[in-house]
Amino acid sequence: MQHRRTVLSMIAVPLLLAATMVAAHAATLKTLVNFDVTNGANPLYVALVQGTDGNLYGTTHAGGVHNTGTVFKVTPAGTLTTIYSFCTLTKCTDGEFPNAGLALGANGTFYGTTEYGGANSDGTVFSITFAGKLTTLHSFSAAPDDGEYPIAPLIRASNGIFYGTTEQGGTDGYGTIYSITSGGSFTVLHSFVPAHGAYPYAGLVQASNGTFYGTTGGGGSTGLGTVFSFTSAGTLTTLHTFAGSDGEVPNAAPIQATNGIVYGTTSLGGANSAGTVFSITSGGAFKLLHSFDFTDGNYPDAALIQATNGLLYGTTSSGGANSGGTVFSITSAGTVTTLHSFTGYPVDGSDVTGGLVQATNGTLYGITNGGGAKGDGTIFSLGVGLGAFAEIQPTSGKENTKITILGQGFSSSSVVKFGGTKATAVVLSGTTLITATVPAGALTGNVTVTTGTTTLTSSKTFKVLPTITSFTPSSGPVGTSVTITGTGLKQTTQVTFDGKAATLTVISDTEVKADVPAGAATGKIVVTTGGGNATSATSFTVN
Repeated sequence: MQHRRTVLSMIAVPLLLAATMVAAHAATLKTLVNFDVTNGANPLYVALVQGTDGNLYGTTHAGGVHNTGTVFKVTPAGTLTTIYSFCTLTKCTDGEFPNAGLALGANGTFYGTTEYGGANSDGTVFSITFAGKLTTLHSFSAAPDDGEYPIAPLIRASNGIFYGTTEQGGTDGYGTIYSITSGGSFTVLHSFVPAHGAYPYAGLVQASNGTFYGTTGGGGSTGLGTVFSFTSAGTLTTLHTFAGSDGEVPNAAPIQATNGIVYGTTSLGGANSAGTVFSITSGGAFKLLHSFDFTDGNYPDAALIQATNGLLYGTTSSGGANSGGTVFSITSAGTVTTLHSFTGYPVDGSDVTGGLVQATNGTLYGITNGGGAKGDGTIFSLGVGLGAFAEIQPTSGKENTKITILGQGFSSSSVVKFGGTKATAVVLSGTTLITATVPAGALTGNVTVTTGTTTLTSSKTFKVLPTITSFTPSSGPVGTSVTITGTGLKQTTQVTFDGKAATLTVISDTEVKADVPAGAATGKIVVTTGGGNATSATSFTVN
């Protein structure tokens, strides 16, 4: 088996222009942790995740007690604690060599994958608590109905279920998409075939419409990789096949920006064969935004993030002024600014294969696979002048849904509002976590937490999902006035009868009146609001 880092390491990195590259608008980078094998080593495709306690969590590929990887906690100031070393159990049935970091569950527990180990030595999915209690939820197998070698991170979807990919395995051996619940109920959703993509190195992202987007490192009509969409019903659509000139070997998951467009990176290809940044619409309209040229970076292995200022940020594993990799920002129009060029051992990190995270204090944090004082990788912070904010999970829900809000400086006097509507059911857990219940009359918009004179605003919009509980009358001719009751109806923009738009009047958050439109036939009523759609359980009968 040949993994992507093996492939990339065989390609010589041109150093010709490296000495002349000067990072533009260099931000403030601080090395927080130098890995030294005992506390972990060589974190690979890891983007740190912020826990409900305000600290950051991640994994290392190697190091720890058995040199087979660790799970760690690091404070924003840089104090590192190893909370688990893999291969603790006989024959490494707890997994070994975690590559991809962690996902935060609704219960505050973390979920992750290991590339190897488990009952069949083909990798695992695990959960782990703050205290370091690890539970193996699934051991992968080379059997046709399973997958093997999960090197990608999990994501928690809006339904609370986790989704991921395996690099290999499945029906044809070219990788899979799977889902797994927090209790370990595992389902293979798709097995890749080369024609539609092969070897999905990266994880998935769920867009605002509920559809998943991802990439494959190979396959497609050219064999150079693809971008695909995947529905919860199991339908995979190849949106783009890379041709080399527009990129090749996308190693990272794409992201959806606030403008609704999906952005991603390829590790190779482009005008200079040094990797690219691209955008793609849900319909497959592809645009090459930037081709790296070694001076501004080389081989972007990690996913982008969108920070609270709207800019996209990412990393390259090599290139830059010192050939050790870079951190960069890029606008939606494709303008790249190099923020930091890594020097490597012993000054700072190098081989920046991992991505970034913006913590709720506004600072960016990341990891390097190598470099640092011991040459085993680092954790770093990068100040880019952004302020504190609140992070909400999930980002949509019906009224009376409980959501968690991450931040800092919270107290018993903190006031939470959903689109300006105050929540009365608020539970404080320390100074970094609030659980709030979506109030009646809540509006789709930002969530704010005000503590004293400080207001933190959520980086993402919270969508209040509407419901239809009943409608009356249940039948009538065209022109009949129908009263629709439910929740989250204050922002109703459309009501349809069997797909035909009706004239409507919003009465309150729980009531909308609509007139049966001309041309309507017997069918379901659908209410559309700023937060989403709700469909009636029964049909309205048009007489």
